[in-house]
Amino acid sequence: MKYIKIYKSIIGELHLISDGEFLNELYLKKEDVDLGKFIEKDLLIFDEVTSWLDEYFSGNIPSFLPKIKLEKISSFQKEVYDELITTPYGKSITYGELASKIALKRGIKRMSSQAIGGALKRNPIILIIPCHRVLAKNSLGGFNLGLENKKILLKLEKII
Repeated sequence: MKYIKIYKSIIGELHLISDGEFLNELYLKKEDVDLGKFIEKDLLIFDEVTSWLDEYFSGNIPSFLPKIKLEKISSFQKEVYDELITTPYGKSITYGELASKIALKRGIKRMSSQAIGGALKRNPIILIIPCHRVLAKNSLGGFNLGLENKKILLKLEKII
């Protein structure tokens, strides 16, 4: 059984999805998602995530990380997300730098920046896994939620 909570934010309506104990997904409202397959329920994990989001959108560094559990992701995606989650609030990293960190951990010479971008495009827990902090070498790069939302988040964190 999956549960849902809706959170209104400065970038739009966010959907929080949980198995009842962990946050499994956090995404911007999608028109093609059938909300009828979820149950709306007050859960402790939703209280935690809401507190985290309130702190974040107030322009403060959240003081804790909600309990997350990633489902249906590849081992490569997990590597990328685990590395990315260590990028502090207010700091950015380039696709190339993130690729170099993954390559170093794997003991290989090089990792494709495009592979990193592909993993970030599938990020199931936006904001908490901060894919918006990943920039191209000479530009903002892409963002699944649109460049305007990326700019809003980067300005909120005073990165730009």
